[in-house]
Amino acid sequence: MTQQADRRNKTEKKDELVERLVHINRVAKTVKGGRTMSFAAVVVVGDQKGRAGYGSGKASEVPEAITKATNEAKRNMVRIPLREGRTLHHDIAGRFGAGKVFLRTAPAGTGVIAGGPMRAIFEVLGVQDVVAKSMGSNNPYNMIKATFNALEGINSPRMVAAKRGKKVGDIVSRRENSNSAKLSVEEA
Repeated sequence: MTQQADRRNKTEKKDELVERLVHINRVAKTVKGGRTMSFAAVVVVGDQKGRAGYGSGKASEVPEAITKATNEAKRNMVRIPLREGRTLHHDIAGRFGAGKVFLRTAPAGTGVIAGGPMRAIFEVLGVQDVVAKSMGSNNPYNMIKATFNALEGINSPRMVAAKRGKKVGDIVSRRENSNSAKLSVEEA
């Protein structure tokens, strides 16, 4: 009986969302009577199966700010297509303000090679192998928005085939044929 209950609990936990606190900032507002302190929080949320979102919240107490940010992140979730459920379909760059990011696919076993806010996004998204580089601003707000800008631009072979009115096999075989053609040219 206890084993069955444990199995049920494990399946219920898998359906839950994973939350990662990315950044907390203490903000001081100067008013007539002195300074008023408040806190701003940035949170990313995902199901580790290709859905993720981000949100920011501001309140006079840290837990309230985190709760607001988490609720916003849950409302702003988007689905990102993943190849084999572990990496991106293709390399892509993203930009928001002065924040620029470059995301590359990686072979199995590479792991998540990314820093700061990008690592949190990939962990909640369920990406296991990726290489990411942040250029420009290291502001966590801009880095998160630039990363989501890049992730939303990813197209799976199924999406490309639907847009072009072709079969998935035609799209994928062309990619493999072009790679084999490059190899045969390099060998010669």
